[in-house]
Amino acid sequence: MNSHYPRIAERALHRCEYCRAPEVAFNIAFEVEHIHPSSAGGLDEDDNLALCCRHCNLHKSDHTAGSDPATGEEARLFNPRLDRWEDHFAVELDSSVAAKTPIGRATVERLRMNSDRQIIARRKWSLLRLFP
Repeated sequence: MNSHYPRIAERALHRCEYCRAPEVAFNIAFEVEHIHPSSAGGLDEDDNLALCCRHCNLHKSDHTAGSDPATGEEARLFNPRLDRWEDHFAVELDSSVAAKTPIGRATVERLRMNSDRQIIARRKWSLLRLFP
C-alpha cells in the first residue's frame, strides 16, 4: 500500500476525489493518484496527491487536460486540491454526473464518469445510502 494512503484517504473521507465513489463499496483500497503526474515532474507531496478509484485513475492516467465536448476546446481537468467539486459537478436524478463548467465537462469526458457501469454503480450506492 502507498505510504501516503492513510493521510490521503482520511482527507478524502474515503471517497474518490473525482467521481465521489465510496471506497467502502469496494473490496480493495483506492489508489493514491498524482494530480500532476510524476512523469511530468509532479511531486510526491500531499498537495499533489488525491484518492482515486481504479476507474477514474485508469482513465485519467497522466492527463491534466481534456476536450470540453461543448466547445471542442481544451480545458484543464478537475484538481481536487484547487477546485470545489460542487462548483464543477452535480449528481442528476438518474445518477449521472452533470458538468457545470468547462473543467467539469472535460473531466467527465476524460474520466468517463457517466459510463453505463458507473451510473449503475451510483444507483446501487444511492440505495445503500453510500452516495452522494
